[in-house]
Amino acid sequence: MIRVIRDLYNYRELIMALAIKNITVRYKQAYLGLLWAVLKPVLLMLIFTLVKSFVGIDSGNIPYPVLTFAALMPWIFFQESASEGISSVVGNTNLVRKIYFPREVFPLTAMVTKLVELGISFFILALLMIYYHMVPGWSVLWVPVIILYTMLVALTISLFGSALNVYYRDVATALPVVLSLLMYASPVIYPLSLVKEKFLEQQIAGDWSDTLYTLYTMNPLAGIIDAFQGALFRNTAPDFAAILPGFIVIMILLPLSYVYFKRAEAYFADVI
Repeated sequence: MIRVIRDLYNYRELIMALAIKNITVRYKQAYLGLLWAVLKPVLLMLIFTLVKSFVGIDSGNIPYPVLTFAALMPWIFFQESASEGISSVVGNTNLVRKIYFPREVFPLTAMVTKLVELGISFFILALLMIYYHMVPGWSVLWVPVIILYTMLVALTISLFGSALNVYYRDVATALPVVLSLLMYASPVIYPLSLVKEKFLEQQIAGDWSDTLYTLYTMNPLAGIIDAFQGALFRNTAPDFAAILPGFIVIMILLPLSYVYFKRAEAYFADVI
């Protein structure tokens, strides 16, 4: 693991160069430029707020638009990092064929690109918090840790998906669709507290309620989104009971994903 980190550190300039190239190519001739990066979460926030007015989702004492936008930030960062990471190896065919360097540079580059867009979303979130007279507390220090954990989750999907996509190109189309559907199994439109209330307090599934809640939190984004909102708005540390099931899943899958990627890497240039 130390050798892997050292190798990636040695190629940090390449990662930055590729990330800058991606951003430049994507937004160079776009009239709104990088503002397109926040258009998706803003529009989704407005749509979910409209839906909430009909459905009546309880957001507690936190304004629903702010709560939803904060949920969308880590979710979209994860979804787009993973989706673009899956296509990253095939999308850099010329580099794969010409020179050698650790191929995990490509999924990491996709993630760094999305970090820039996430930074712009933080600016929009700050404006929303100012509008609603909200001030974060000491728990905001948890935010970098939560973002780092989100990166590990995205990297788990990216490494496995990008390697598999070299051999089966349908993966680049199918997996993003699956990730989009996963949003509805994550506390984006509704808060995790609502899920906890239904399963742990009201026991709506009877004897299966505790088990189903644990299965729900095995989705790492459930704990991530709740922790992100708590750090920004409730001045609380992450709910480790909600994070632990998903964290265990990622700690098992990330090494397996990396091993599969490295084994498949030797044949990228031949297959691609």
